[in-house]
Amino acid sequence: MPMSETSPYRLCVAPMMEWTDRHCRVFHRLLAPHARLYTEMVTTGAVIHGHRQRLLDFDPREQPVALQLGGSGPEALAQAARIGEDWGYAEINLNVGCPSDRVQTGRFGACLMREPNLVAECIAAMRSAVALPVTVKCRIGVDEQDPLSALPEFVRLVSAAGARVFIVHARKAWLKGLSPRENRDVPPLDYELVYRLKSEHPDLTIVLNGGLTAVEAVTTALAAGVDGVMLGRAAYQDPWILRRLHIALSEEPHTEFHRAAIVAQYREYIAAMLAQGVPLHAMTRHILGLFNGLPGARVWRRILSELGPLPQAGLDVVDKAVEAVHTAQLSVAGRTAA
Repeated sequence: MPMSETSPYRLCVAPMMEWTDRHCRVFHRLLAPHARLYTEMVTTGAVIHGHRQRLLDFDPREQPVALQLGGSGPEALAQAARIGEDWGYAEINLNVGCPSDRVQTGRFGACLMREPNLVAECIAAMRSAVALPVTVKCRIGVDEQDPLSALPEFVRLVSAAGARVFIVHARKAWLKGLSPRENRDVPPLDYELVYRLKSEHPDLTIVLNGGLTAVEAVTTALAAGVDGVMLGRAAYQDPWILRRLHIALSEEPHTEFHRAAIVAQYREYIAAMLAQGVPLHAMTRHILGLFNGLPGARVWRRILSELGPLPQAGLDVVDKAVEAVHTAQLSVAGRTAA
């Protein structure tokens, strides 16, 4: 069965602050036509009072794309969800996973794991406000909580309020004593707890997030019964994994597709955005990892990193980087043949 006809959450790309902006999402869509994409987290205050076009605009080719909201006020979340629906998003997602100090100060993100009743109120308010799916991205617990009891109780209360999709980062968030960077590796991931959650709630859509960096890890997780996976930094730093996963998870016929073809398609998007005044580096910064592990990867990154941010940088920079990669690959092929 084609991936597009199974769970729509089978392959997702995580919302990541300062990374998954609209230009990044267009690039990821070219790599993975059926993946579910997410915006960076946007606070309810920003959505309601901020520059909506700058914050919310997206390219139609990104769909299905979800708006991730940060907040803890039911009324404000309902209002922001309505704005997101009117803007054309396919889903509204509530952030109950970010551990940063700034997010904690605003009483949203992972600290809401301690307030499942409030999260349930927020979900109910958003569900009443929009016809879109309202989903939750959460942790297995925070700080002193025991995930074995905290996660099932959280899901029980929040699903009763109408949430049917839970994207679970399988690592406890430490809000005290660890930085968000340190929390990326400590404490250990607990995939088994997420698998158990799915077995106990076959009616819910459960998506596994955290530490998935290889195709084999993704297929293992799906074989364990979860409805989907969400990749974060791996998809950004080694974006070709999205293409490999698209092929691995789809039974649709596909032809061999090279990175150069992706660059050619993204180049068309870059040209359109440059004409609108978007600086080149805003788009090319997302494609630095496209040739990771291949001849020419270093020169590709160097040209885009050094020339992309310059004033008036244009498509010639992209073309120069493509030519440098081509030259590097021909050189390696020549030495191999010799």
